Amino acid sequence: GPLSERPLMDVRLGELHTWISTCSFSPQGLLGAVQRAWGSYCAKYIHVKQGGPAGISMLLAGYCLLSYGWNYQHLKRHRWRKYH
Repeated sequence: GPLSERPLMDVRLGELHTWISTCSFSPQGLLGAVQRAWGSYCAKYIHVKQGGPAGISMLLAGYCLLSYGWNYQHLKRHRWRKYH
């Protein structure tokens, strides 16, 4: 099919620049991309017949990493240091 309709994992490395240029970076385009990513995540890890802890643990790990990233400057100032 056309390059713009291919998922990211089906795009070759040489076609990546062209594929990115076909993407829509408007607020509606970004919202649609987030909705598609969330839908595929739920279909693969959450809404399955025999699910395991993988889906929920990935969400928890992602939240921990985001939280650490958001609070890094605050945590960096309050580290205990050997020399002041």
